[in-house]
Amino acid sequence: MLALAACLAAALPLFPLPVQAAEPEPATPAAWSAWGGTVGLNLYPDLIGDLGLSIERRSDVLPARSARLTDGLGVRQSQTVELFALRSTASIAFRAERGTLAGFSGGSVQARGGYVFTLPDGQQLDLTDFRLQPNPGDPRKLDVAGSDGTVWFTIDNLMYELVKDNRVLAVYTADMRASAALAARVGRPALAGHPVGDVEILAEIYSQGSGGVYDPQGTGGHWHGEQVAGQPAGTVYQADLFMLDINVTRMRQSAATGPEGSGRVVFAPDSTLKNNVNNGTAQPTVSGQGALGTSAALWTARIPWYGKFSGNFAPYNNDQHPFLIWNMYRINADGGIEQIGRSGVKHAWLTTNFGCAPGENISGQILGRSCSDTYSTFNNDANQDLSFRSEIIPATGQWGRCGSLFDPGCVGSNTNWTPPDDQYGRRLVVNEEQISATRHPGATFLFDSWYLAREDINIYNSMASVTGTPTYSGTNWSFANQANYRLGSVTDRWVEGAPAGTTVANTELAVSEGHAKVAVRVVDLGDGRWTYHYAVHNLDFARAVTEGSEPNLRVVSNKGFNGFSVPLQAGAVVSANRFSDGDLDAGNDWTFSTAGNRLSWTAPAGGSLDWGTLYLFSVTVDAPPSAGSSQLGVAQAGTPAAFDVAVPVPGARPDAIFDSGFE
Repeated sequence: MLALAACLAAALPLFPLPVQAAEPEPATPAAWSAWGGTVGLNLYPDLIGDLGLSIERRSDVLPARSARLTDGLGVRQSQTVELFALRSTASIAFRAERGTLAGFSGGSVQARGGYVFTLPDGQQLDLTDFRLQPNPGDPRKLDVAGSDGTVWFTIDNLMYELVKDNRVLAVYTADMRASAALAARVGRPALAGHPVGDVEILAEIYSQGSGGVYDPQGTGGHWHGEQVAGQPAGTVYQADLFMLDINVTRMRQSAATGPEGSGRVVFAPDSTLKNNVNNGTAQPTVSGQGALGTSAALWTARIPWYGKFSGNFAPYNNDQHPFLIWNMYRINADGGIEQIGRSGVKHAWLTTNFGCAPGENISGQILGRSCSDTYSTFNNDANQDLSFRSEIIPATGQWGRCGSLFDPGCVGSNTNWTPPDDQYGRRLVVNEEQISATRHPGATFLFDSWYLAREDINIYNSMASVTGTPTYSGTNWSFANQANYRLGSVTDRWVEGAPAGTTVANTELAVSEGHAKVAVRVVDLGDGRWTYHYAVHNLDFARAVTEGSEPNLRVVSNKGFNGFSVPLQAGAVVSANRFSDGDLDAGNDWTFSTAGNRLSWTAPAGGSLDWGTLYLFSVTVDAPPSAGSSQLGVAQAGTPAAFDVAVPVPGARPDAIFDSGFE
């Protein structure tokens, strides 16, 4: 064993291995062991501040750009963590199955250096030379213990691979959370599990066990549109990705003072996905979600999951991967819905593939049948993975990497690894005014998260939402009381949740350029007037203008809609109108007109309703609802210039018969 350690030390010279009196042996033939390397921590000041903690001092932080075990591999490295060396004096044991980490089974690794925290009562918590050890309740988690053995933090949602010919255990990112002991120590037991930061662990594997080989890919790629072997001609695999779970965290805030304030607040989710489970017969992929929980695709396609700039691969000869967005909504007491916050685009870059069907764990760059993965809160907040929605053709799942944030010069490589970052750009940011219960009495809130996968046959089971309550406690905001998880568009649940007696509709526009929904609640005010709340939700519609082709595609424009209108009967009186694009800037609002017997809203230059976005158009008229059609104008020239979408519209006024002078 000493000879093996010496050989590996020569192959991986970053952290020399000291001579050991005795080395731990694997507990079983299947066990693996790792030691040495680095651990990186990125603790968010706002989030540790929720616990009343502050960092008093650091010790033995490695210099910026210090060597890491994954240098030269072209894999993701966190750009924001503070690095500490892991000692090569003890090892952590783990199991591998089908080419990837299956769980930790014993031992521990110790950092050299760490943090000393100041607690709310002024005393100190010393985490110098902290240990990482398996969590006894869940082998997929780690605990962070102090010198006295007390567990102060836990680590979950690990994104991991075995790399460098299975000589390095790479945990690229994970969520670090307060333990029950820490929450109790600071007098906030309800904050057990509260996220505090991001973790990277790169450890040297010195003892390899079994299970280190991925499932063989077999014949064909099982890509979307590929013929299923042994089935009638025309029976093909189809892509259908599901959202399985989301949980929302407040990441940071600026100048926040509470419900009467005007500070900024950033929220982000962790988002768990699952590939379709079907293999010839229809079975539920997500239980309890009705028809949306079961795919219409009887044969599950594998989904490419290649990190940006990682190379050109089948089936599209590019670095194809899914994208992720998230949004926050407020349903006002008057019944209208507003999208008050929206994120940029998260680029997916790895899948950990847990729960895969037999033979479907092919690699960390392919999501096989029944495989799941979680993109953690801090992963979704990582600057190095966030770009702009304007770079994506949403209906086709294509990224215009040429001229993008990460390849502005169109050279085919990432020349902007760490874009300028104020920690608010490309994030979901809301103003305190927008989430204040005192300013919006009776309002309720929704938060959704979507995955976009290329050629996905059903976009609605790739998105899901939860209810929650923006809550200000002490000095910090949270999205509390999260519940009522549901697949589908938020307009579905907005319409279905309307009070009894409300006239509602929710009509889909589905064309080759994408999907949108026009939903409406019509509220009878009881005085001869009706308020029409039209929610136009552009899901993935864009009339894209592009240059070049993949892999160096450039998206010149991906605009959506620039006009919305409904008919208005002659003589009808409009007593109020309102527009909301979800921000507090009146300068970019759409203009309203009643000319030509139509209620019309028109976008200013640069203010189109683009994909992933919902705008609210409200109007109060002395005319009850009747069957009719709205019109959506397309921002980019082309055919057609507009689409008609059937919805209730203001009809004939009850007293219109008397307007002509006849009785």
